[in-house]
Parts: sequence; C-alpha cells; structure tokens
Amino acid sequence: MSGRVEKVTIVSEELRGNALGDPYERPLWIYLPPGYDDTDARYPSIYVLQGYSGQVTMWGNRAAWRRNYPELLDELFASGETPPAIVVFVDAWTRLGGSQYVDSPGHGRYHSYLCEEIVPYVDARYRTLAGKQHRAITGKSSGGYGAMITPMLRPGLFGALATHAGDALFDVLYLRDFPKAARTLRDEYDGSWTTFLDRFFATGGRCPGQDMILLYGNAASYSSNPDGTVDIPFDDLGHLLPEVWDRWREYDPVTMATERPETLRGLHSIWIDAGKSDEYFLDLGATAFHRAVQAAGVPAEDVVFELFDGTHSNLEHRYVLAVKWLAPRLTPENLSREI
Repeated sequence: MSGRVEKVTIVSEELRGNALGDPYERPLWIYLPPGYDDTDARYPSIYVLQGYSGQVTMWGNRAAWRRNYPELLDELFASGETPPAIVVFVDAWTRLGGSQYVDSPGHGRYHSYLCEEIVPYVDARYRTLAGKQHRAITGKSSGGYGAMITPMLRPGLFGALATHAGDALFDVLYLRDFPKAARTLRDEYDGSWTTFLDRFFATGGRCPGQDMILLYGNAASYSSNPDGTVDIPFDDLGHLLPEVWDRWREYDPVTMATERPETLRGLHSIWIDAGKSDEYFLDLGATAFHRAVQAAGVPAEDVVFELFDGTHSNLEHRYVLAVKWLAPRLTPENLSREI
C-alpha cells in the first residue's frame, strides 16, 4: 500500500451495557492516504458503513483475482486522480448481525456511538478538516441505509453521502418476506421467535429460515420497547400489524426525506446508485429516495443517480466511483458554497 491502515480499539460508553451483551470495546480502521506522514496537511474524511452481518475485519477479505476495497481506495489515491482523504471503517456489528446504525433499546445506541464517539475520536487524533462540509458518509445495503439517515438525523455532522443499494422503500423491501417467515416459524419453530433464535445461535445460523435473523434484527432496530423486548410487525398469518409497521415506516429513508427536506438541502453532494437486478428490489428504493431528494429541492448538479447493470453483490468498484466523485467536493478549494 502507498497509504496505510491503522487498526485501533475504541472504548464506547454508548455501547456499554447494551441489551445484547455485545462488546463495548470495538475495532476501528482508519485509512491514511499517501503522504499523510510527510506533511502537516489536513484532509477530508469519509466514513464507511458496512451492510448487514458485516464486521470491520471483513474489509481485509478478498475474492479470487480481485482487490478488496482498502486496496482499491489506496490505488485511487496513489494515482493522483482524486484528492486524498482519510477513510474511516466503522464496526457496528451486533449479535443479531447489525444495528441499522440507529439507537435502540433492542440492541444499543449505535447511532450515538457513531456520531458522538467515533467522529470526535477521529477528529481528535488525526489531521482531519473537521467541518461538516469536509465530512462524508457512505455505505452499501444496511450501510447505505445508515448513510442516508445519519445526515438527516444529525444535520450538523456530514455534508455529503453516498448510498449503494441502501435499504429504502420499506413497503417494497420487506412485505414480501413476512408471509414466508410466518410459514417457516409455524413449520419449524412452533411459531416461536425464541425457538428460532436459540437454534440460530446454537447452529451458527445453519438452520431453516436463517435469513429471518435480518427481519428480527430490523425489528430490534425499528420496533423494540424500552425494556428491550421486540415487537414483530406481522402476525402468525403474515398479516401486517399496522401499529408496529408504522413504527418501521418512520425509519424508512423515503419517509424521513419527505419529513426532513431541509436536511437534504443542507448536503452539498449526494450519490445514489443500485443494480437494476438487485435481488431485494433496492433499485426501486434508490429511485424512490432520489425522487424524494429531488422533491426536497437539492440542486441537480449536486446529485448523482444511477441504476447500473448489476445485482446486490460485488459492488466494490461502485464504492470507488463514489469516492472519486466525492473527494474533490470535500476539499476547501472546490466547495462552491457555504453549507
């Protein structure tokens, strides 16, 4: 590598005592670009959020004949094609597979952990340009979801976002899975989520309906109760329970964008993409979020929207394209307006 990755541990008071008993000492990777150690220059920062079931150490994995994302980033910055940036790889894994980067009594305060602990930690220890206009947040799938909602919930923190096949348009994304889950619960687990979870953890996820962990994990994010219990948004026949489903829909980025248009107008750069053949129909979610961004009045020149030929997998090259577009827009020289 021309740059380097520092691997540190952050002690999170926000995650201490979380409902799932997950570690509150969490790994954090910080990529420092070529030349960082040779000058006293300050750099924009880009925060990267993983998809569901992601753990930060997985960024070191690679498929045969392909470079991983940190290597692709390093190649981009070393080429001089785009201004360098500090890139922060966030770990928000939970026992259920993910946190959706929200605060929830069902799993812990992962939104506050990101915004109130990780960002200040990085700014205090590395030579960042600490204003929001120099800070971007990116991610794929659940990470793309976090990239969409975080600037809307914390409008003073990030000035730009990139979402790749991010979770959105919940009515399309989730509803088709509820009857299937109800049937699996009936046939395999006597209708009991507790029985499913016990077998899931006992077998390391090698059990019928293993993907239901994502539904339960999302319920822990969107419809948990103050005591940590979790409400499921459908009954034993797969019918929606409106009073629970409404709580989920409040977290849909499309709903948030409609209710918080001013937060989107406060961003100077928004990248939205998804594969046309996305297995979870997140191309439709990306389109709906893009329309909400347009309706909010974000200038067209500040938005990239693309539906590309592809699925939900193997999108590392898309991450790099977004960084190549974002990084120049995060520099003091190229910011065209105050935000």
